[in-house]
Amino acid sequence: MRYPESFPTSMYVHIPFCTTKCTYCAFNTYIEQENLIPAFVEALVSEITTVGVAGGRPRLHSIFLGGGTPSLLSISQHEEILASIETAFALTGDCEVTLEANPNDITTTYARGLQAVGYNRVSLGMQTAIASELALFQRRHDNDAVAHAVSALRRAGFDNLNLDLIYGFPHQTVDTWRSTLEQALALEPDHLSLYALSLEDGTPLRAWVMTGRLPEPDDDLAADLYEMASAMLDAAGFEQYEISNWARADKMCRHNLQYWRNLDYVGIGPGAHGFAGGYRYATVLSPQKYIQRMKQPSSRPFPLTPAVDSHTLVDQETEIAELLIMNLRLTREGVNRRAFRDRFGVDLMTMHGAALQQHQHNGLIDITDECVRLTDRGRLLSNVVFRDLV
Repeated sequence: MRYPESFPTSMYVHIPFCTTKCTYCAFNTYIEQENLIPAFVEALVSEITTVGVAGGRPRLHSIFLGGGTPSLLSISQHEEILASIETAFALTGDCEVTLEANPNDITTTYARGLQAVGYNRVSLGMQTAIASELALFQRRHDNDAVAHAVSALRRAGFDNLNLDLIYGFPHQTVDTWRSTLEQALALEPDHLSLYALSLEDGTPLRAWVMTGRLPEPDDDLAADLYEMASAMLDAAGFEQYEISNWARADKMCRHNLQYWRNLDYVGIGPGAHGFAGGYRYATVLSPQKYIQRMKQPSSRPFPLTPAVDSHTLVDQETEIAELLIMNLRLTREGVNRRAFRDRFGVDLMTMHGAALQQHQHNGLIDITDECVRLTDRGRLLSNVVFRDLV
């Protein structure tokens, strides 16, 4: 597949507010600061407008509101945000517009409001179906809330729903994971994202493991759980298209494909990251500082705004390394050799042939005339391959 320079851009909007902080979460999130939301939405609209004007109203084919907990915002606030995007950017007719949501927040009225203002995809943070595991994560929903949220969204007309699940954490077993997968599949989602737990610095889960309060996650068990999930989802008719993602036909997440294909996306909101106009950049973390910065006039080039805290021009060597790591996560596409050559003016095998052929010999990758991609075994050992390409 080839991606011309005119390929549409994507937008990520970060909503940093939460009611509670999950024990595994290392994202830029804040509790007990909901009083900032009105001023935050105003700043968000200002940044969206600033980027859109500076970029000459770029085309968007996907928008993703993540967090944090975007479903804490009111329907009128969502409407204001999406309206500002439609004014400042040119949306494709089939633009994918996703909201990340906590199951507890989704009522029938709220679901209908989301669809009315322009969302057409919702991603629910289910994480697990086991009550004791939800308690370990300090999630604020129970399993019934997930079922009620899915029902409300279906009644509102949503035909593109994702469920997020976590595996490979302390005290999880083969049986609890199987039960979670069975209950998730019973809800008939269109897409499933399965993420192995990462013990991030500053999180309670990491502290509990480091101090011996919890056992260390078992990597071998996590690999077994991953293979179990792959088999169960395949049998249920889902197609794996990325290391951690499965979808029904035509329900692959367009927004995340933008990341994995290493294509342009603008990042909006405190703590957001972006890659557009040749820059890779990040905005200021603090919501208060973000609000204050977006009151300043902007004289920076697209896509940089007063809220951007750090940025760098990406050279070709860095872009190639990033693309290889991201593309190899795509289980079907992998790295398209023609697209790589067209984009960078060099043949992939000329650049990395020796390393790739060694990994092929070890059964970690497949090399064809069209693409280079990980094997089933290579997905479990992907970091071994990535390490040789950066």
